[in-house]
Amino acid sequence: MRPRPTTTATTPTPEIPTVLTLGVEEEFLLLDPVTGESMPVADRVRDALSGTAREQSRQEFRHSMVEMVTPVSPDLGQLREHLVTLRRAAAGAAEAAGARLVAVGATPVCEAHRTVPDEQRYHDMSRRFGPVAHDPAVCGCHVHVGVPDRDLAVQVCNHLRPWLPVVQALTTNSPLHDGRDTGHASWRSMQLERWPSIGPTPHFHSAADYDATVRDLITAGIMLDAAMVYWYARPSASYPTVEIRVGDVCPTVDDTVLIAGLVRALVATAIDDIRDGVPAQRIRDCLVAAAHWRAAHDGVDGDLVDLRTGRPRPAWDLVDDMLGIVTPALTRHGDLDLVRREIDRVRREGTGATRQRQVMADTGGDVRVVLAHLAAQTVAA
Repeated sequence: MRPRPTTTATTPTPEIPTVLTLGVEEEFLLLDPVTGESMPVADRVRDALSGTAREQSRQEFRHSMVEMVTPVSPDLGQLREHLVTLRRAAAGAAEAAGARLVAVGATPVCEAHRTVPDEQRYHDMSRRFGPVAHDPAVCGCHVHVGVPDRDLAVQVCNHLRPWLPVVQALTTNSPLHDGRDTGHASWRSMQLERWPSIGPTPHFHSAADYDATVRDLITAGIMLDAAMVYWYARPSASYPTVEIRVGDVCPTVDDTVLIAGLVRALVATAIDDIRDGVPAQRIRDCLVAAAHWRAAHDGVDGDLVDLRTGRPRPAWDLVDDMLGIVTPALTRHGDLDLVRREIDRVRREGTGATRQRQVMADTGGDVRVVLAHLAAQTVAA
């Protein structure tokens, strides 16, 4: 076994701007307005987009999905404007194709057409991973925070490990599968566990250690290429950023802005700790995985695992702890009042999963009403 590269305490920390930039990728489902079933009309939806919205759209792994990618933003206000514009453009294009654009984390009813788009890489994934590659579609929210130095980005990912289950719990927005409540706040997370390259980010000593591990996993056949690193936090394969990809797509723009603000503050706090020589806490991988399972199951409506101690605690206690830790970074970015306000709203209203369940309870379990509610929330300003 070859030795792993390491970093030392004397490794200099590169200069990073005081204000970290943001970008968000949001994946959406295209659903039949009557039945709620997934519709394979993504090509028609993208063809109906024009201008910036077309440029900011991406083809996804399912014909029933579309992804919209914001431009880089320096602040949450600008990010919010981009999110509203892109969601509304995509919703209009979906309506023109006879579908509804819905921000929900997992296929809520069923998906009859599970073939992949006609691209060689997608066909290679289909052959390698078989039925796993043909599960019903799932949709995530990926937040990018500008960290241009890869060694620093890897260290940031190490520091984020205790807090990503809390972020995951706040984003839970996929309790439904096959028209019924799964008992999980994020069924998307359960589906994704079938993929061998998805899960908590391992602890790495350096970017060289990270790259060597990825090469080993490609050689072992676990990944086809480096783009299949789907860990919950990673140095982006495409941008000079740390990419956090643990969450379900959020039901509303305000939910997405909240998560983006929290993630940026977590990354900024990690950079501060790294500059101050504070080491990342070493946590057993099995315990981190357990904390993520608990977050996906309970959301913020139960207990979460406090990875600093290994013990369960009320979810909102951990949210409050996280908020306290990142308050200096929120203040520095001008986000503190907004994030506090939105946290209080989610505390009152619940996550997307909680809200879906409330609509289900109010309507006697009518999934179609839930999906109509979600479609309205998707484009609400």
